[in-house]
Amino acid sequence: MDSKITFGSFLIDKRMEQELSARQLANALGISAVYMCDIEKDRRPAPADMLKNLPRILQLSETEINLMHDLAAKSRNSVSADLPEYIMEKDIVRAALRTAKKHNITDKQWEDFIKRIKKDSK
Repeated sequence: MDSKITFGSFLIDKRMEQELSARQLANALGISAVYMCDIEKDRRPAPADMLKNLPRILQLSETEINLMHDLAAKSRNSVSADLPEYIMEKDIVRAALRTAKKHNITDKQWEDFIKRIKKDSK
């Protein structure tokens, strides 16, 4: 993930691609334009309830939805909203994450792991 992109800048880019004003997006989400401005300027963290409707309103791809979740989580200094339930329901996932942390797994090792999973699930 590009460390320069923020949830706010992502939101502005995607909103502009759909030719929506900040006020129009705020109305579609049921929030005030001032609140939307604060979110876009990264003065407020991304509200979790906003994430449910954004993919539909902004016509986001699966990759963009994943990025949106990651950027929103980063704005809140938390885990992406789409992951905690999966992590908590699978003992093996928690064990794998702790093992990776303990052994300081590199990005390359994670990339290889992801490629292997994708290959095996075809």
